[in-house]
Amino acid sequence: MARISLTPPRTRFFRGVEWYSRRVYGKVLDPLRALAHNTRVLWTYVRLEQSVAKWNRLDTDLKALAEMTSAAAIGCSWCMDFGYWVNRERGMDPRKVQDVPVWRDSDAYTPLERDVMEYAEAMTATPPTVDDALVARLRDRLGEPALVELTAMVALENLRSRINSSLGLTSQGFKDACEVPGAVPGANANGVAVRE
Repeated sequence: MARISLTPPRTRFFRGVEWYSRRVYGKVLDPLRALAHNTRVLWTYVRLEQSVAKWNRLDTDLKALAEMTSAAAIGCSWCMDFGYWVNRERGMDPRKVQDVPVWRDSDAYTPLERDVMEYAEAMTATPPTVDDALVARLRDRLGEPALVELTAMVALENLRSRINSSLGLTSQGFKDACEVPGAVPGANANGVAVRE
């Protein structure tokens, strides 16, 4: 249960964010509803996410695995639900997405993916437990620009996951849409868009 109302003031800016969220995701994302209680925080968050979407030095799958590993370490069910859906929608291997919480016991990942996930966990620990050998392996395999992007993505996912977990935001059913054969996110059984 959310620890903050998910019915923020209906400012012009929030109405625009709602419209965009429904158009892209089929529903209004709960983190946006929560952050909309403070327009400056929401505005900054939206601008940050728009900027991050333009980063391109790190492979998209590696970025996704780092984000989801961090979210799993924090225990953010909203982030795991949304991450599962986003990455399945863009065609990522379903097993890699599904096995993130148990990645150490899964044979779905390459050595590089395992290093990325280990790095995400180590960065997410409090205090961080990143070691020189792991960073050296990642720097050698990815290059410094991608390593910096990886580090920033894990830090950003820590921000997202800690906000969502602290405000009590839980899954919105995105993963369920992936598991229904032929389901269209935000649509009913007949494929007709559904409004909240």
